[in-house]
Amino acid sequence: MPAAHATVPATDEGLLRGDGIFEVIRLYAGRPFALDEHLQRLERSGRNLRLALDVAAVRADIEALLAAATPGDAQLRVVVTRGGRRVGIVEPLHEHAEAIALACVTYAPPRILDGVKSLSYAGNMLATRLAQEAGADEALLVTPHRRVLEGPTSSLFASLDGETLVTPPLDEHILDSITRRRVLELTGAGERSLTLDEVLAARELFLASTTREVQAVRSVDGRAVATAPGPLTLAAQGAFRARVARELL
Repeated sequence: MPAAHATVPATDEGLLRGDGIFEVIRLYAGRPFALDEHLQRLERSGRNLRLALDVAAVRADIEALLAAATPGDAQLRVVVTRGGRRVGIVEPLHEHAEAIALACVTYAPPRILDGVKSLSYAGNMLATRLAQEAGADEALLVTPHRRVLEGPTSSLFASLDGETLVTPPLDEHILDSITRRRVLELTGAGERSLTLDEVLAARELFLASTTREVQAVRSVDGRAVATAPGPLTLAAQGAFRARVARELL
């Protein structure tokens, strides 16, 4: 049915308390990328949130929805609420510029939600709005101690020396992004904590996520990045797109 015709009871705690889980899966010509990994993470989120989840039923919902949908490039949002509702929506992709500007927003991750991709995303969305109010395109989440974490819906990769890539480690309480995993594997990037001063002086920066793939960063808090997109960013873009093509053969 059209998404606007679907309903969820007003008493569902997914609405009232943000008590639920979700995944967003990229569709290439109607085919889901890394579906098994997304479902595994959904199951892990449900387990960590103590939310009962029938993964086989979710997979069946996805298969039925994609069979009825018009094939094309899009994104698939899967939501499971505390009230037991399963929701699947095929959404249009947002347009992403070649390179974007970031503004830092102070953020302390809620550690009790480690390993949970929950519906409680108001803080992440507010961070984006605060960054846009400051004249940027997107937020860069930074702890009160000036450690750089990630974007509200993306992972950050940096080249400090122009030759290698690094990204903050998962023990900084960031999302275990599926795209982040692929980029780590494809580029040989390392994992270590990053300070804001290091990021402001980086030779290259890019964000990685399901919907944006690999996207260059051109500035942080008004300070221009040396190259955007730089050679490492372009190489990561090419390698990731080739990997998608191989996996969907």
